[in-house]
Amino acid sequence: MNYYEVSLLKSPLSPLTYQSEEDIELGTKVLVKLRYRKKLSEAVVVKKVEKPSFKCVEIDEITSQYYDKNMLSIASFISQYYVCSLGESLGLYIPFDKEIKNENEAILFNSEIELSKEQTKAFKFLEEKKQALLFANTGSGKTEIYIRTIEKVLNEGGEALLLMPEISLTPQMQKRLDKVFGKAVAIWHSKVSKKKKQEILDGIYKGEIKLVAGARSALFLPFDNLKLIVVDEEHDESYKSDSKPRYHAKDLAIFIAKKYDIRLILGSATASISSFQKLPFIRLKETFFETDKKIVFDDSSSDLSAKIINKITQTLKNGNQVIVFLPTRANFKYQICTSCGKSVQCPYCSVSMSLHKNDSTLKCHYCGLTSKIPELCPSCNTGIIHNLRIGTAEVESQLNDLFPEKVVKRFDRDEIRTDTKLKAVLNEFNKNKIDILVGTQMLSKGHDYHNVKLAVVLGIDSVLNMNSYKSRERALSLLIQIAGRSGRKGEGEVIIQTQNEDFFDYYLQECDYQEFLESELEFREGLYPPYLKMAKVIFAHTNGLKVKDELDKYVYHLKQNKNIEVVGFGQCAIFKISNRYRYEIILRSSNIKELLIALHSIDSTMATIDMDTIY
Repeated sequence: MNYYEVSLLKSPLSPLTYQSEEDIELGTKVLVKLRYRKKLSEAVVVKKVEKPSFKCVEIDEITSQYYDKNMLSIASFISQYYVCSLGESLGLYIPFDKEIKNENEAILFNSEIELSKEQTKAFKFLEEKKQALLFANTGSGKTEIYIRTIEKVLNEGGEALLLMPEISLTPQMQKRLDKVFGKAVAIWHSKVSKKKKQEILDGIYKGEIKLVAGARSALFLPFDNLKLIVVDEEHDESYKSDSKPRYHAKDLAIFIAKKYDIRLILGSATASISSFQKLPFIRLKETFFETDKKIVFDDSSSDLSAKIINKITQTLKNGNQVIVFLPTRANFKYQICTSCGKSVQCPYCSVSMSLHKNDSTLKCHYCGLTSKIPELCPSCNTGIIHNLRIGTAEVESQLNDLFPEKVVKRFDRDEIRTDTKLKAVLNEFNKNKIDILVGTQMLSKGHDYHNVKLAVVLGIDSVLNMNSYKSRERALSLLIQIAGRSGRKGEGEVIIQTQNEDFFDYYLQECDYQEFLESELEFREGLYPPYLKMAKVIFAHTNGLKVKDELDKYVYHLKQNKNIEVVGFGQCAIFKISNRYRYEIILRSSNIKELLIALHSIDSTMATIDMDTIY
């Protein structure tokens, strides 16, 4: 009889011991019985052990699926570094299948892309450096360099992965990749159907699919001979998972590339500070098309000021398109009473309800609760509700009133819920069937619009004034990305509504983003990442007193460790979500090992650990 430790997939439990008469290879996916559970559970054999002193249950079924040595090694790293169980980290991966044979036929690709002198210089630099950053201005032709590099790797018999923020996986990019790589390319993200995902997996197993362009989960696909990882828009925070395991796909890509000697290209017009500091980089400033961009500031407090309306009117009159960005979806973010001054809060979360006029509801963007719009203030029963901080739906509504003969569409998570809808709206916009596109950060993600001559930016001060060490980087990066959507060919204009003109004007017009990164690095030295490691521990429970006691216990315990610093602790900015009270501890240290030991010592069912927290 053989005895094995198995990790239950996606389970927080430690490995359990089972027995089998079969000799099972490590990494094999098996099905096992768990007490009190009728359905068999999926698990992975992670270790062969001696016969234990207790009685073991038999492994029920040995499948043809398996996790290779690299997958087991990376999963082990994820569980250690991002503080989760091995089963949770292995649950990120899609295993190999012994029953499907990899024929791996050689196919030669020819993109016929001619690189400019500057692009050729960047192409060679990236080839020499193995892992490097392509710090390239908007419109300087990053995609051509990616395609040429992928083409070379595939022609040499390797596989390639192109990671992109989910919303950047547009029909436009798909078209460009299909044109060069045909059936050898697949697009992978959360909105791809289950059936289509299985087809893609079969293609990867057989060696027919050699390039995957996908969102962060594509990093965990069963590649047999991965030779190149490209992370486009590497600064984008959607690469950080907001559920356990809270890994960062960009950081993980760097780790995997260095560990297995894989080529890595990180690309961005607004490189993140960590990548800028960590990797060799090449700067690409020359743009593909001649553009002349004018930046105008507007310090008025009304959302669609006369100045902004005039600019939009002029642009539309000239037959061009407009994009309007603001960080808030819905009609209004806050509902404030004119008498008592209290906001209309969600009963289960300590946040204001957002107004959605089209559905005639107030909605909580955290727990999803909807309720009807109250006629009077729920707190004092006398006051009238006043709306504050305008959202995308309200701007759309106002623009429809101002320009009734024009087509105005919204581009946010409330409106774009499916891949089909995303493709339809972008397609209409590219065909000039939409005059004004109003949206949130989704607008900034690498879309290429040639007829947009005006970008309007509202509410950027709310990003700059966020309580985070990253707020300056976030606001400036976002602004540059949105500004980059205007005037891709010829002239373009950006109008920015802000009370912080000096800051934005200096870094947008007088100096380069690289200078901003250099000054920001000086500011962060000895205080923040990338020089120190930061982690956040959130404690949440329906019993407010119980969770406060748990917080106090761990604050005391963590303060005893001289190698880590408790930067702050207390109620979370959003104190209650889905009826659970939330407290947090922020930790930092220059000693990664000590910080991880401290995080692994937190043994509480109420705790959620976020290593390398981005807030």
